[in-house]
Amino acid sequence: MTNETQTLWKDWRVHATVFAIVLLSETIGTHEIPLGPGVILLLPMLYAVIIGILLFFTPLVKEKQSKSAESLVFISVTLLIAKFGVQAGPALPLLIEAGPALLLQEIGNLGTIFLALPVAVLLGLKRESIGMTHSIGREPNVALITDKYGFSSPEGRGVMAVYIFGTVFGAIFMGLISGLLATITPIHPLSFAMATGIGSGSMAAAALGPLVTAFPEMKDQIIAFSGASNLATSVTGLYVSIFIALPLTEKIYLWMTKRKTKNMKTNVGA
Repeated sequence: MTNETQTLWKDWRVHATVFAIVLLSETIGTHEIPLGPGVILLLPMLYAVIIGILLFFTPLVKEKQSKSAESLVFISVTLLIAKFGVQAGPALPLLIEAGPALLLQEIGNLGTIFLALPVAVLLGLKRESIGMTHSIGREPNVALITDKYGFSSPEGRGVMAVYIFGTVFGAIFMGLISGLLATITPIHPLSFAMATGIGSGSMAAAALGPLVTAFPEMKDQIIAFSGASNLATSVTGLYVSIFIALPLTEKIYLWMTKRKTKNMKTNVGA
């Protein structure tokens, strides 16, 4: 064990702070907010994320503890993914039966291009929008954009902006939206379980909690589909970004900006 690793485990401030956050979050418990025919589920993980963010701006958490916590998060997520894999075993026949649906769910991640890119262009963003909207901007996508365009490029700034925003607010958003959509729409819960697999362990876990709470009788199946989906996205996501998402984002961006420029010239001429 390296000195750096030993330092992480000996940083009692991190463990004490996390333990206090867990106790407080579990004490608050689960709450439901009715919204029409659906419901927004507020789970302890949501409180823990918000409390952790707030504590970052207090003297209780220093820069040293923040860096230590960052490394320990990856260890925690690794254990979580391992648990998903173990629970996916008994559901293998069901996963095999899902077949193409599970494999093709990666196409759903292209929705960021068709939904977010037009909005970004309309807001006046330039090539930053390519880095921001070609994916959800996790670590592999940051590496892809940095390698292709450079870290200091507009595309690099765009993907880093989404990466930081997703790190801070991604789990909160996924935790709120998954429970609401699962209870307000007639779509099958296993479809939402597959939708949680977007290539981020923390976001998948945050989205999984409300689904399990809303459909406890399908807990094992939901966890299995979520874990398999997230694994498939982690394996195939980078290749989809390289060969499909990024080239498609480039082409749509060029088409939209040319059309926007043409319309502006027409209006000026008129």
